[in-house]
Amino acid sequence: QVQLVEFGGGLVQPGASLRLSCVVSGGDFSRLNMAWIRQAAGKEREFVTAISFHVQKIYTADSVEGRFTISRDNNRNNVYLQMNNLTLEDTGTYYCAANFESSYKLEDMTGYDYWGQGNQVTVSS
Repeated sequence: QVQLVEFGGGLVQPGASLRLSCVVSGGDFSRLNMAWIRQAAGKEREFVTAISFHVQKIYTADSVEGRFTISRDNNRNNVYLQMNNLTLEDTGTYYCAANFESSYKLEDMTGYDYWGQGNQVTVSS
């Protein structure tokens, strides 16, 4: 069973940076497409960014383009989300999600089979 655990959330001020990490166990990480998805209080889940298993594709939502960067380390079974220039609108619970190679588009949240427990990011002045 694939398991995902997120780390690195917290409380920061607007304009600050934060890096989230997600550790994956129980599966062949090199075959997993990985994504970050977030949910603000009272709102629907929102796709943030994703990286394909072969690292040839990265898809990022317009709302975070140029500020957030996804990367992966297949030797450490980790995926990272570097978040720069955070704004109040970035506040929410951030989830790491994964699926094995599939026909789903990277930005299709319904295609992810495995999810972490979520990690809170709060941007506040």
